[in-house]
Amino acid sequence: MFMKHSQIAPARISGLLDAAEAAARAIPPAFPLEATVAVNPFLGQTGEDLATAGARLARVTGVSLTRARKTYTDQIAAREITEDDLAAALFASASPLKPRDLELLMAKAHAPSPARPALPTVADLAAEETGIDWPSVIERTVGLWAAGYFDKGQALWSPAPGQPAYTAWQAWAGRDLTPEIAGLPGFCNHAATAPDTPERAILRASEALGITEDAAETAYQRLLMDIGGWAQHARWLLWQAELAGDSDRTLADLLAIRLVWEEALLTAFPAVAARWKDTVAAHEAPVAADADQVLDAILQDSAERAHQRGLKAALLGGNPSEARPALQAAFCIDVRSEVFRRALEAQNAGIETIGFAGFFGLPLAHTAHGSDVVEAHLPVLLSPGLHSTSHAPKAEEHDARISARAARAWGRFKQAAVSSFAFVEAAGPFYGAKLLKDALGASDAKRKPDPAPQVLGGLDAAAKADTAAKVLRAMSLTGTFGKTVLLVGHGAHVTNNPHASAYHCGACGGHTGEVSARLLAQLLNDPEAREGLLERSITVPEDTVFLAGLHDTTTDAVTVYKDGATADLAQIERWLDGAGRQARAERSLRLSGATPETVAERARNWAEVRPEWGLAGCASFIAAPRSVTARTDLSGRAFLHSYDWQADDGFATLELILTAPVVVASWISLQYYGSTVAPEAFGGGNKLIHNVVGGIGVVEGNGGRLRPGLPSQAVETGDGPAHEPLRLSVMIEAPEEAISDVLDRHDAVRALFDNGWLHLFTLKDGRVASRYRPGLGWATTASPEQARAA
Repeated sequence: MFMKHSQIAPARISGLLDAAEAAARAIPPAFPLEATVAVNPFLGQTGEDLATAGARLARVTGVSLTRARKTYTDQIAAREITEDDLAAALFASASPLKPRDLELLMAKAHAPSPARPALPTVADLAAEETGIDWPSVIERTVGLWAAGYFDKGQALWSPAPGQPAYTAWQAWAGRDLTPEIAGLPGFCNHAATAPDTPERAILRASEALGITEDAAETAYQRLLMDIGGWAQHARWLLWQAELAGDSDRTLADLLAIRLVWEEALLTAFPAVAARWKDTVAAHEAPVAADADQVLDAILQDSAERAHQRGLKAALLGGNPSEARPALQAAFCIDVRSEVFRRALEAQNAGIETIGFAGFFGLPLAHTAHGSDVVEAHLPVLLSPGLHSTSHAPKAEEHDARISARAARAWGRFKQAAVSSFAFVEAAGPFYGAKLLKDALGASDAKRKPDPAPQVLGGLDAAAKADTAAKVLRAMSLTGTFGKTVLLVGHGAHVTNNPHASAYHCGACGGHTGEVSARLLAQLLNDPEAREGLLERSITVPEDTVFLAGLHDTTTDAVTVYKDGATADLAQIERWLDGAGRQARAERSLRLSGATPETVAERARNWAEVRPEWGLAGCASFIAAPRSVTARTDLSGRAFLHSYDWQADDGFATLELILTAPVVVASWISLQYYGSTVAPEAFGGGNKLIHNVVGGIGVVEGNGGRLRPGLPSQAVETGDGPAHEPLRLSVMIEAPEEAISDVLDRHDAVRALFDNGWLHLFTLKDGRVASRYRPGLGWATTASPEQARAA
């Protein structure tokens, strides 16, 4: 990402630019609103444990990575966290700074955590010296430029389109008088005459600021975190480029911009030089957790062990039924599906549900009806392998495109800076009926389904059979097939919500899942695929029909797509309707002011900031046969992936689960975690004052820092937390040695477990059998009966 050139000593150049690269890699990507997905905000810290990452992020952002200690002591007082949980967490900690015994741990837990402000920037020091809020000046001026530069069609004008970010900013900053009016004379000239490449600017500013190689990494990370979501958007640009085998230098550009500001402020206000020198020295110190951060990490671990204790007791085991199901329904592993799956199985003893990632194993690049935009309907960790479209016949498609373009143009006209006022004056009265209808929540939430999707170019018979066999094996669906197999994708109908795509399917790249479900149903009904499956030792009965559906997670309604297939639809739809009523009744207990009858109305309410809870509460991932969890109410907190290790030849499916669905689930879990414990750095702010910027993200108010992550309304009720921040507990029914072998071959996945970002357990006969220890070790876990006997 960085090019090395300067008159500075080669060793220093290399050290500073390597530090800049490391700082850039420590920034998590933020995906645009049109297809946003959950991202692990600690993606750059997974090589460190929680306490050490907490020390790093305290230095560069001033946030804590654990909750207030009173939260833990209240749980201890309520016996939600037991002394056994605390003792186990204390014993598991390898830090020499941990309390020597449980008594001291309990005593220290009642003392509040010390505040740890981030190390100051030159802008912070200059603000104290001058009384001018330079951090806010930088935030607003950089944010205003970035909003135009990164714009994706919302703005009417963009500064220096097509130019690299640093070049575009230099042209902008050389004419923007805001800093000089605020009290920084000569800034326009300083910016305009700064070095002409970001690397040279970084190196010159680092020389002027006295940033050493040892200090550079966290000093640079501090400045990138100071830019907030703009740096995370640039990290996304790098992420996308690398998926395509390319690179992107926008993060380097943003770092250079921020360093040019620091350089100018230090030049203008030399009185802060001594304090800045002390700050550089503080950055030089190795990142290491202190005793308080170690204690907080132990308390967090104890809370997670308390949850695991309850989960272990709830898993009752069970034997799979040998009878042929009347209906098999495959749902996404999303935690919201757990509620609906239980409700559907309760409708009839002959219903069996399956859990699998919602893109159903089809890595699609999809072009929707009425659009030429190619959408990635697959996990963001993967690259598309198939291209599909929902385009209609030529005439109908032409009309759809005209309608879509007119709607986009009309929307932009209504929202543009100047014409929006004219729109209100001229067209406002004609919108009275619509406004009233929307305000009363009377708008129709249903839409006409797109035409059936098709794979572009088609697949030959061998490719059809290979794809079908791969998917069915990954689903552990190779034995008994029901007469009807319903493949259910999911999405969420919400109104007036910039973060709408965040409620959709993360495994589908922030899109709804019907395209994947419909394509797979077509494939599995295809005679050539069926014949090829026989040759691959998978026998699908001739009377088995695959159907596709879409679960609306806001209303708990399921749409079944016919697409030419026949089945006992009337009975299936009665079961789905019954399951929807049961699921809404359960979900209404968590939604303030909702009743089972009014849950669905939240989808149509344009003022509803909490249409549903999304994945709030997620805490565990279980990969096992459904019989292990079928009798357990997991309260919509578990990702459930169907998996039968005895049918997994060579453990290829196990490897897939650990390296894809588990990682995606960890991103979701840790995004909710970060948005809850550190909302200042990783949260999306308050929905009530959001404004969409550039079509890529939101700001609070009328400008400034882009806010990535989840809005406060997604993790808080208004009176307290809606999400308990727990690192995910992963439970897999498979042999220890098979799991260890996979982790040994995937260092990045192993790091998640070795450093405690995920917990890992094996199951045997539906019970927790062992717990993973860092370094590919395992410790036997006592059963509830054994624990009571002891």
